[in-house]
Amino acid sequence: MDFNFSDDQQQLRDAVAKWVEKGYGFERRRATEAAGGFSREAWDELAELGLGGLYIPEDEGGLGMGPVEGMVVMEELGRGVVLEPLSQSFIAGAVLAAHADEDTKDNWLPRISGGQALVVLAYQERKARYRLDVCETKAAKAGKGWTVSGTKSLVPAGDEADAFIVPAQVDGKIALFLVERSADGVAARGYGTQDGSRAAEVVFDKAAGVLITLDGLPELERAVDIGIAATCAEAVGVMDKTLAITVEYMNTRKQFGVAIATFQALRHRVADMKMQLELARSMSYYATLKLNAPAAERRQALARAKYQLGVSMRFVSQQAVQLHGGIGVTDEYIVSHYFKKLTQLEMTFGDTLHHLGEVSARMQDSAGVFA
Repeated sequence: MDFNFSDDQQQLRDAVAKWVEKGYGFERRRATEAAGGFSREAWDELAELGLGGLYIPEDEGGLGMGPVEGMVVMEELGRGVVLEPLSQSFIAGAVLAAHADEDTKDNWLPRISGGQALVVLAYQERKARYRLDVCETKAAKAGKGWTVSGTKSLVPAGDEADAFIVPAQVDGKIALFLVERSADGVAARGYGTQDGSRAAEVVFDKAAGVLITLDGLPELERAVDIGIAATCAEAVGVMDKTLAITVEYMNTRKQFGVAIATFQALRHRVADMKMQLELARSMSYYATLKLNAPAAERRQALARAKYQLGVSMRFVSQQAVQLHGGIGVTDEYIVSHYFKKLTQLEMTFGDTLHHLGEVSARMQDSAGVFA
């Protein structure tokens, strides 16, 4: 199997890395965090790179790329701990392109691709505990259309979004709907999250919605798996940069007149961080390559990947803070922001304990990764 990236994929990586380096420095990130955790200006710049249309077919105004390109992009955004939720555009583009009617596609896909519309997945509920088949939100027919009623939690940039993809119960089954934030009956209460980004509690009270698909659970699972793969790739980028910052600090910080990087015990801890990073990278690749596999195989693979990423994120972030000492937890120093980002990513789309349960539940005759 060839794990080398194509020239187009490498050029895409370079373009995103260049934007992160020159256009999304630490001070800009801190300013965005202080302003609420989301920047339309930064979002427009990502759209100018064409990233919003990565999963959208070319004839719908997108780039028509796939999971590997998405992984490449999210790794680079992770290195810059970018706050804007680009993975939500991957999810929205994939779901709408696969199941929406032609009018909905024509109305939304070009705008998602161009950055004029932010569409996010609003699926989490308080009682669900990461389970996708638990949904109390309900939808009902209203004339020729539908209305949606319920509450969704931790919706990424929910009070900034233009529309939501919402799972709701219809006759005992989960269906997916597109609901505009400007629709009557929609109320979003935004707040900052631990890593400096933005989320919201969104209440739908008989809000008008457009049906995407009545067989919504399989597509919701695919949407979450796209999110998991993007989260894994982003985490690899965050960990990669965290390790680099830690090594740089150890090479400059002196104790007893010598750099602490010369202390054997600390070098062993850095080696362990590197090992966890590479384990995470290999499982991120695995998750990405399994995104187009049959549903059962895909779900199993993504749970395995998210579990390993959770273990690696916790280890790398905690070791980085400990190796930095007191400065590692100060808001003025960048490594504390990487720590908070990894802590939040570990819980995004299901925490480590949840995915350990998923891995266990999906084991068959063999526990091997390639079984």
